[in-house]
Amino acid sequence: MNAHHQDPGPAAGRPLSQADASAEAARLIHEAYRQDTPAPTPTSYRDTTPVPTIGTAAPVPQPDSRIVPQWAAGVAVASIGVGAGITGLGCGAWLALQGLASVTLMGVLTVTLPLAALAAVITAAGTTVTRARSATTTHIYEGTVVQRTEVTSTARGILSRSNIAQ
Repeated sequence: MNAHHQDPGPAAGRPLSQADASAEAARLIHEAYRQDTPAPTPTSYRDTTPVPTIGTAAPVPQPDSRIVPQWAAGVAVASIGVGAGITGLGCGAWLALQGLASVTLMGVLTVTLPLAALAAVITAAGTTVTRARSATTTHIYEGTVVQRTEVTSTARGILSRSNIAQ
């Protein structure tokens, strides 16, 4: 506390009245804003002197004109895509292997029985379509049929040749 002012304070255990509370608030505000307290010391300093120039040449603007080649941009995009794809495949493989690590008979039956039933239905449909197509096909041959069975073979050295006489 300040030596200039003594804090009357409330009586022990007794709350302040409305008038006492207003007087105490006014006293605290007056003490906080009185002029005899020193100004706070600054904690930072900015040096505003200009930076000295080095050399005698005038400054030259140097615009940023870097251009990324199209192939480099393509490689960057492709590598991001490949990385994302590999990450997705890795997550999928991890999930599949986590599932395979806890394989039970009921789990295997639950997964394979619907697939086996679907395969049986597809096989039956394919067989039905194949039989329906072969039952309606008729072959009608018109004209003379010539069957030749004369075969001549020549073998000279490593090579051989067979000719059917016509």
